[in-house]
Amino acid sequence: MMARNARLVRMAVLESPTVDLDAERLHRKRQVALGYRIFASLRWGDLGDGHITARDPELTDHMWLLRGGLGFERATIDDLVLVGPDGVAVDGRRFNSTAYNIHHPIHAVRPDVVSVAHTHTQWGTPFCATGRGIESITQEACLFLDDWAFFDDEEVQVRSTAGGARIAAALGDRRSILLRSHGLLTAYGSVGAAIAAFVTLERVCEALMKAPDATPIGEASARLAHDDMAGHSPFDAGFDYLVSRHIGDPVVVG
Repeated sequence: MMARNARLVRMAVLESPTVDLDAERLHRKRQVALGYRIFASLRWGDLGDGHITARDPELTDHMWLLRGGLGFERATIDDLVLVGPDGVAVDGRRFNSTAYNIHHPIHAVRPDVVSVAHTHTQWGTPFCATGRGIESITQEACLFLDDWAFFDDEEVQVRSTAGGARIAAALGDRRSILLRSHGLLTAYGSVGAAIAAFVTLERVCEALMKAPDATPIGEASARLAHDDMAGHSPFDAGFDYLVSRHIGDPVVVG
């Protein structure tokens, strides 16, 4: 199944006459490097805890992520390594093996997913420890209506792809998941959307933690807000705002 999904993605990319693979690869890598820097600016990943991956547009069973031992705030395109489906970096550089264990199974079973983002945050991680789900108590929370899942599992030390496969199964066809006692994870069709969705979901968790007894927005109003905001690609636009606010000139990543 994983190999078949990779073939489907590769065929779709290669059959499109408008796709410049080199340009698309550079675009994805630049957004990954910027994503790591955005995480750093928000004081996430100070201990190397977290990872952002992007599917390669040509070798679709391979993914790009940051090399090991480098602070997120210093991430550049040249610091990204290409990791194959066997969990080995093409150029031999080391990387966070947990990223492979968690992200690879998701990329493998979800051809629609270009990028997966996960790190430990001030609000998302403790919220995941409560066992609660996402309620539409704020406008931003409505963006995740019917598009989140909960991984109710105590394996917070994901030491193999078997754990990642269970996360992928729990995620299903949704794009955000709360990992019990672990943290948030987003999986979207672009790197920018995965990053902006992650930042937004963290803000939603902050609101839920600060207002645990808030009355949820009614179903009809929450659906209206969701459909209206979703029609404007809020996460793609949100990524541009995050880059402008926290990074400035995106050329800095190389």
